[in-house]
Amino acid sequence: MGNYDALLLLSFGGPEGPDDVMPFLENVVRGRGVPRERLLEVAEHYQSFGGISPINQQNRDLIEALRPELDVPIYWGNRNWHPFGEDTVRKMTADGVRKAAVFATSAFAGYSSCRQYYEDIARISVEGGPELVKMRHFGDHPGFVAAVADHTRQALDRLGRDDARLVFTAHSIPVSMARTAGPSGGLYEAQLRRSAELVSRALGRDEPWDLVWQSRSGPPQVPWLEPDVLDHLRKTTAPAVVLVPIGFVSDHMEVIFDLDVEARQLAAELGLPLERAATAGTHPAFVRMVRELMAEPEPDPCPLTCCPPPVRRQA
Repeated sequence: MGNYDALLLLSFGGPEGPDDVMPFLENVVRGRGVPRERLLEVAEHYQSFGGISPINQQNRDLIEALRPELDVPIYWGNRNWHPFGEDTVRKMTADGVRKAAVFATSAFAGYSSCRQYYEDIARISVEGGPELVKMRHFGDHPGFVAAVADHTRQALDRLGRDDARLVFTAHSIPVSMARTAGPSGGLYEAQLRRSAELVSRALGRDEPWDLVWQSRSGPPQVPWLEPDVLDHLRKTTAPAVVLVPIGFVSDHMEVIFDLDVEARQLAAELGLPLERAATAGTHPAFVRMVRELMAEPEPDPCPLTCCPPPVRRQA
């Protein structure tokens, strides 16, 4: 595993019971000016599933799938809920870890999807603790592409329609953030389009596909990437659709609620045949990808001007 003596899985976190929901969401949106009404709305999404986000269990499952692939210990820490990254790094320090690869559960460029993980690493690092090295973006890695393509193929088979259109989805972000993603801007969208094209090619398809957005959470006066997936479904002329949540690596709450609840309900109302592909999850190709990333040369850190923090405006 190169020069690493551990792997740190660094993730977003999620509540694991009804009493966790509001404290978790307050951690997520602290300082972002998200309207209270939106917070309560999202809280209801979690409460409708017993106050439990699937993301933590999915991280546990990924760790178990990784154990046979790696010959180093695997640790797990979150940004917004237990186990918090800072607690995990203290444990790693006590265990004598010297240098750890950091696998962030986000594949693409952007402030929230990349730069903020660098900020997390800086925040949780401790004097005398392990050196933490974030692994590169992996949306174009053959393992990620193979996993998404395989799950998309299965969704197409379930739908049983040769005329289904692939609609790739990713988390919407403010337009201003999208414009500054990457060293010269626009990298979040560009990487997502590249990944979608690679998946389509892996499936042997030459039909057009769409990239749309979901999970907007900011103040209504701030422009975000569009079209929203629901708006797109209302306007599509496709006879059938397979939703491919390429912007996510696991079937967490936003994927389940936005696509499996809202999008499915809307598609039923529209009479639109629809299936949803699973995320990469614990697909064997995705699991092998993590090992392969650890074996690559250590990536250069992003320049400080890359993906700058957004200007926060109170609602």
